[in-house]
Amino acid sequence: MDLFSHTWAALRAAVAGLPDEDFVRPSGCTGWLVRDLVCHLVIDAQDVLITLATPVASEPTRDAVTYWEVSTTPPTGDDPLDALTVRLAAAYEEPWLLRFHLDDVGSAAGRAAVLADPTGRVGTRDEVFTVDEYLTTYVLEWTLHHLDLIAHLPDAADPPPEGLARSRALLESIAGAALPASLSDRDALLIGTGRRAPTEAETARLGSLATRLPLFLG
Repeated sequence: MDLFSHTWAALRAAVAGLPDEDFVRPSGCTGWLVRDLVCHLVIDAQDVLITLATPVASEPTRDAVTYWEVSTTPPTGDDPLDALTVRLAAAYEEPWLLRFHLDDVGSAAGRAAVLADPTGRVGTRDEVFTVDEYLTTYVLEWTLHHLDLIAHLPDAADPPPEGLARSRALLESIAGAALPASLSDRDALLIGTGRRAPTEAETARLGSLATRLPLFLG
């Protein structure tokens, strides 16, 4: 849960530090500008609040690894919810409004996570998770979206190294195989989730795993 708070705070701080002109630059998410990604983070924060306020008594059905719906098909940006996010982001008009809303809702989500009982059970997506496992999924979510945020912003702050390491471990569990130790945590995440193509040398080091990657997580 500490890592959830750490990665979330770092991502929100990265957004807060962006100049206005960066909001209309491309992000690492297909079809989304930076402002669209920030709007998505607002929706993510709302989802965290809703889920933490949805306690259930039944046994967990998934954990931080099985939470993800894995596809081998890359996103196109044409999904209706993705298109809605773009329209919502444009409606903010001024970057400071997006910053304010993310800080407002995002801070509340962060406080709710700190106050939650890690052994409690919550429901989302018609599944049941312990709070600890549910929040662990967001370590990967926040870390990947931090990489998306700074994909074309070389001066922006990187995700915390602890978040990169934990996210890599989660991705390897999802893949059912370890990525080459020669890959940095950042490169392992970018290649493993299709955010960049491997070089010829990296493909050789991946071996048979190269045919199973990338994994697109939803």
